[in-house]
Amino acid sequence: MRLIAALAALTLATQAVAADSARARMEAFSRGLHAVSGRFSQSVTDANGHRGDASRGTLALEAPRQFRWETLAPYQQTIVADGAKVWVYEPDLEQVSVRNQSAAEAHSPLTVLTDLSQLDSQFTASESGEHDGLAWLRLASKAKEPEFEYAELGFDAASLQRMRFKDQLGNVTEIRFSDWKRNPALPADAFRFTPPEGVDVVGDVKPDAEVMPLRD
Repeated sequence: MRLIAALAALTLATQAVAADSARARMEAFSRGLHAVSGRFSQSVTDANGHRGDASRGTLALEAPRQFRWETLAPYQQTIVADGAKVWVYEPDLEQVSVRNQSAAEAHSPLTVLTDLSQLDSQFTASESGEHDGLAWLRLASKAKEPEFEYAELGFDAASLQRMRFKDQLGNVTEIRFSDWKRNPALPADAFRFTPPEGVDVVGDVKPDAEVMPLRD
């Protein structure tokens, strides 16, 4: 009887750990989520350990692949992915760059928030344990030429709180999130971008480039 009781207790403890894993927290946060908005602060540390100035702004994501990333300080920059093109607007330079939205964007770690099917198809996911009060999930891209060495997503009991990733040059970017809003009523033009009059538009948009199609 004691052995049975011990095994039962061990089973319950294992189930409790699994239910509180980083992946379980991600799945709970993303369940029923088709759009999300929030705020971020971001810092980058280079391969020599030098940390740059922090930036902050707002973001919005909508399934399957639309996003808006707006840096407000210490400089302004707007990045909009509309499902066909990616626009980057830098007011200080009076310049807009544009490129086809292709498979590269499909490998962004944030895409899994509004499309959990991307998690196992685009990444190899593994638990990274708990630290800083968060449960961490590490993602390694399955792309042939990944843009980052790894990405880690840190979840508290309710939502994604932090993300950090290391690129192929050794730079580590850390992003802290706040003020998440689930399935908000986003403006109709949230994921549309029209270059302002008088700015230079640069880029190479190819009609036959590989574009990941939006799904209905």
